[in-house]
Amino acid sequence: MRTPGCFRPVRVQAQQALGELCAPLLRASVSSAGEWARAQAHRQDAARQRQDLSARDPRRCLRETLHPRGPRSRTPRPGPASPPGRSLHRPRPSVPRAPAGAPPAQLRRVTRGARLRRPPRAGAGGGDGRRAGGMAAAGTASGPEPMPSYAQLVQRGWGSALAAARGCADCGWGLARRGLAEHAHLAPPELLLLALCALGWTALRAAATARLFRPLAKWCRLQPRDAAKMPESAWKFLFYLGAWSYSAYLLFGTDYPFFHDPPSVFYDWVPGMAVPRDIAAAYLLQGSFYGHSIYATLYMDAWRKDSVVMLVHHVVTLVLIVSSYAFRYHNVGILVLFLHDISDVQLEFTKLNVYFKSRGGSYHRLHALAADLGCLSFSLSWFWFRLYWFPLKVLYATCHCSLRSVPDIPFYFFFNALLLLLTAMNLYWFLYIVAFAAKVLTGQVRELKDVREYDAAEAPSPKPSKAEKPLRNGLVKDKRF
Repeated sequence: MRTPGCFRPVRVQAQQALGELCAPLLRASVSSAGEWARAQAHRQDAARQRQDLSARDPRRCLRETLHPRGPRSRTPRPGPASPPGRSLHRPRPSVPRAPAGAPPAQLRRVTRGARLRRPPRAGAGGGDGRRAGGMAAAGTASGPEPMPSYAQLVQRGWGSALAAARGCADCGWGLARRGLAEHAHLAPPELLLLALCALGWTALRAAATARLFRPLAKWCRLQPRDAAKMPESAWKFLFYLGAWSYSAYLLFGTDYPFFHDPPSVFYDWVPGMAVPRDIAAAYLLQGSFYGHSIYATLYMDAWRKDSVVMLVHHVVTLVLIVSSYAFRYHNVGILVLFLHDISDVQLEFTKLNVYFKSRGGSYHRLHALAADLGCLSFSLSWFWFRLYWFPLKVLYATCHCSLRSVPDIPFYFFFNALLLLLTAMNLYWFLYIVAFAAKVLTGQVRELKDVREYDAAEAPSPKPSKAEKPLRNGLVKDKRF
């Protein structure tokens, strides 16, 4: 049947549209047929190879049939763990997870334990801090680092300090200003809260002295000289006992590993990192108390031979507390406070027993024995905590290990200089302890007393005027008769 001429253009357009519509389907079918033919040929070749292999090695043919080999892939397939020593890939350490619905404290402990990962140990020498810091990201080591000796402390600490000094090209006031602007995080409300707490400690001490300590000294019938000094020792004993107990709880009652692994104080350090609330509370109490102690040394405490050194000690401690909080070195700060407060607890305990052993006109042997034991434990703890553990734990971590974890750690020399000054003052006071022990052993001192205090004979007296000289000479002559 022939199409009329008027419908021929429409027929041509319909054929073109149908061809455009069916062309992809035809190409897909042709390609599918080609792929199917190639797959069929591949199966036939594989079957022919299995027949040949079965004729030669039936066991291998069965193994290939049950476990066919697929194409090699760069990503390993999941499977059972390989025996130790044969795996080429080291599995990543699993991060502990808290159970569902756990309280916030448990979640914080689990997160804290997963965050503290120890970098690999560096060599015996000082080495390059930047290279060691780069190696720290390569993996983790198992177990805490053993505590060094004094020789290793000096060698490694001095080597790290020299390497840091050579690597610091733009050290100076410009770098210090940039470091303060970039890394110091201390808000004005925090400083205001610190000042208010310092005023609160001063007011609390004045109230406790007037309403508790002085009435207690009067009720116990202490000697006038001991009654004047007892409130100061009682106040310090109560504070240091509470502060040291809280620091011990943080180091041994929680998951903080800072005492057993001091280099961990700098693991995962980040500028402006959040300070845990328990450590922030300890910083607030200690910083405000040392701010109060500066005022108390000048206007409230008895003036002694080492009061100037004590004033410098309070200033250095306050600067260390505030600056370590601002630069987020709070982990090492808790360790420093723990190692120092225990000696103050025993010192004030010994002084209180010295004051109470002669009261009410009688001698109390129980207080005398407690004073002797307290003096012995104070001497031992001073050396063990401040001259043994403090240098080998704190100074080793700040002078050497800090550069391994944070190669460009800010204000490295500033903080280490303050810690070394604190060590020098500990040595200075240890000389008083040694001098007192020598006097006791040689029989020059028969009873305990504070060798830092001024005696009545040693107290400086004003020079007599011309009018007073004849009177004093007369008194001297009368005394001769």
